[in-house]
Amino acid sequence: MVSRSYSNLLDLESGNSPTFGRVGKRLPRVMTVAGIISELDDDNCNSVGSDAPSSVSQERMIIVGNQLPLRVHRRADDSGWNFSWDEDSLLLQLKDGLGEDVEVIYVGCLKEEIDPSEQDDVSQTLLDTFKCLPAFLPPDLLSKFYHGFCKQQLWPLFHYMLPLSPDLGGRFDRSLWQAYVSVNKIFADKVMEVISPDDDFVWVHDYHLMVLPTFLRKRFNRVKLGYFLHSPFPSSEIYRTLPVRDELLRALLNADLIGFHTFDYARHFLSCCSRMLGLAYQSKRGYIGLDYYGRTVSIKILPVGIHMGQLQSVLNLPETESRVAELRDQFQGRTVLLGVDDMDIFKGISLKLLAMEQLLIQHPDWLGKVVLVQIANPARGRGRDVEEVQSETFSMVKRINKQFGKPGYEPVVLIDSRLQFYERIAYYVIAECCLVTAVRDGMNLIPYEYIICRQGNEKLDETLQLNPSVLKKSMLVVSEFIGCSPSLSGAIRVNPWNIDSVAEAMDSALVMSESEKQLRHEKHYRYVSTHDVGYWARSFLQDLERTCQDHVRRRCWGIGFGLGFRVIALDPNFRKLSVEHIVSAYKRSKNRAILLDYDGTMMPQTSLNKTPNPNHISILSSLCRDPRNVVLLVSGRDKETLSEWFSPCEKLGIAAEHGYFMRLKHDAEWETCVPVVDFDWKQIAEPVMKLYTETTDGSTVETKQSSLAWHYQYADPDFGSCQAKELLDHLESVLANEPVSVKSGQHIVEVKPQGVNKGLVAERLLSMMCERGMLSDFILCIGDDRSDEDMFEVIANAMAGPSLSPVAEVFACTVGQKPSKAKYYLEDSAEIVRMLQGLATASDQAARNAASQASHDY
Repeated sequence: MVSRSYSNLLDLESGNSPTFGRVGKRLPRVMTVAGIISELDDDNCNSVGSDAPSSVSQERMIIVGNQLPLRVHRRADDSGWNFSWDEDSLLLQLKDGLGEDVEVIYVGCLKEEIDPSEQDDVSQTLLDTFKCLPAFLPPDLLSKFYHGFCKQQLWPLFHYMLPLSPDLGGRFDRSLWQAYVSVNKIFADKVMEVISPDDDFVWVHDYHLMVLPTFLRKRFNRVKLGYFLHSPFPSSEIYRTLPVRDELLRALLNADLIGFHTFDYARHFLSCCSRMLGLAYQSKRGYIGLDYYGRTVSIKILPVGIHMGQLQSVLNLPETESRVAELRDQFQGRTVLLGVDDMDIFKGISLKLLAMEQLLIQHPDWLGKVVLVQIANPARGRGRDVEEVQSETFSMVKRINKQFGKPGYEPVVLIDSRLQFYERIAYYVIAECCLVTAVRDGMNLIPYEYIICRQGNEKLDETLQLNPSVLKKSMLVVSEFIGCSPSLSGAIRVNPWNIDSVAEAMDSALVMSESEKQLRHEKHYRYVSTHDVGYWARSFLQDLERTCQDHVRRRCWGIGFGLGFRVIALDPNFRKLSVEHIVSAYKRSKNRAILLDYDGTMMPQTSLNKTPNPNHISILSSLCRDPRNVVLLVSGRDKETLSEWFSPCEKLGIAAEHGYFMRLKHDAEWETCVPVVDFDWKQIAEPVMKLYTETTDGSTVETKQSSLAWHYQYADPDFGSCQAKELLDHLESVLANEPVSVKSGQHIVEVKPQGVNKGLVAERLLSMMCERGMLSDFILCIGDDRSDEDMFEVIANAMAGPSLSPVAEVFACTVGQKPSKAKYYLEDSAEIVRMLQGLATASDQAARNAASQASHDY
């Protein structure tokens, strides 16, 4: 049952805006007839809109994952399908943490291929019975999507394996990427069938659906959308090798909340956003957030937990008790070390076997006493990598058992068939130590399961002949490269590549005192039992609600094409400056004050050549020639540079070095706004800045008459930012008793005399015009960084004072959409220049009209 817009699936990838066409209207709370859905008039794909908010107060969560949490079996008589919940599915388990008042709908694929003729009936059955909406993928598309892009491209790369040769995962294949985008679009269409965007929350899971947020955000600008990555996120050095790196990052940033298991994964993601997209993040009251076009994208760091109820119910099964008794007898008199891993290249099974071999070589007294039981679950992927791991594992086990085994004793027991859950639980119960030596793993819940199983229950205590009054014990040897490692502070952490170290850790776990094992177990059990999957889901939903709480009051609209699509979200009082509006106000006014920043405002920050071009000079000259204008350029640059650059503009006022120097026209004398007795502090600050310049490649020191500035625009972004914070603290410390202020800005740390700021310039200009009888009825003030906020504040305060005309129209405008004291914004320097050109044209036209009128009168 492929969506009717299937032909447009690759529009995003090709760079074109996707055509969603007439998609099915969102379903009511219960869908009645499969495939027959009333149409929704969808002319405006970029609207914030949705259907009218539901009157039903119950919250609804749409959970989207690659696979639905269902088991599927063809009936014996081949007359149809049987469906049941998959109790092992994390997506099903997390429902426990959402509360009974939250209705959950699942969107995902089925594990079996359903014939197209049966898909409508299956969809209806699943929706009615399980509230599941299946996405049916054609077999060739599924293969390219899952076994192709997901398993050959993303999975190896996210686990730090680069495709250095065709044998290692394979080269990037754009057709696989297109399939990935196509499948994400199909999932988006399915979500659109059921979503009530003003009411519902959407929670997308894992790396299979990384571009889904863009499709959903494009259709519903205010959608309340969370995303959780269950795999590692690699460091920027690894991730940046991916040809579609920017597309995936921007797609993820269309979510409201992005979750990771560990701080390391989140840090890598934030570093990629900084290095590849130029986005900075900040932490406010414990919450990490990225400002992305006015939307705050929050970062959540919390490892997933296990389902306590499911584990304990399996522990209580008679089959479990019976199997534990069998294993107790089988390993009577021997200590069991346990490994449970999927048969893939990242789980480190071979490293674990080598460590076991090393243990027996270095500590021969363990021969006949210790057994390593390695449960190798069938691999989820396929290909030569899996075959090589299987072959290596079998040969290693054979070699070790041949070398160290004897009649009645095999040091390694390999179980490579799929076990029932209760059987695996039984092995946990009897194992003295659990070994997890993955070389890279997103989370890995095996240690958590092991800890709960070692806690056991009364029946199992009787089976194992344990005294109930004696504290339980467990030991863990875990790789430092797995997601659960940071939360298991009592485990012995190892580098799995260091075979000797792992062997010694195994020996330490075996010889550790009973009391120490009990303390470690108690600590782990306390954490795992309180931070279960319900806690994780509940915490994620709470953070998603917090992040989305101001959605209704933000004005949103979408911009950009393809996977570069993003939504601009604005405070209701902050809006884009309309050129027509300001030109109209400009023409009506008689006394105008115009204050302009230069770097980052008229001239882009990214431009290497900062010299004004002829168009800048022409615009400023036109504005200055208008007798109704007072134009002031307010810059942090030194007065010599500004004098040289803007010498053609004879009537242009200049405030240099953030307003320390000021003159109102070219032939006037420079004045100082703030009296400064001396600049001895420079002898203290300059050596400190030079020290940081020597140790920070790409940074420079700019010496001005009134200030010193350290620039790090061309330094490594992470290191430069770190050094800037250090320099700021250092300068504040050594200059504590000096009459200066130390400020940080966009790629700059500056020291200047106290009281010097651009706000002083604005105050002085307005008061001077007032003294001359030119009560301003039009003010335009434009800037781009923190130093310009002082001007915006002064102008806002002046609106209630005597220095402005009662009918004055005030336009405080910042460059780029961001938190600001300005009420208006324009996107970039190009838009600023276009707007100023509009004002200059209006002045020139007025001058021509006046000249024409004078000539006519004469």
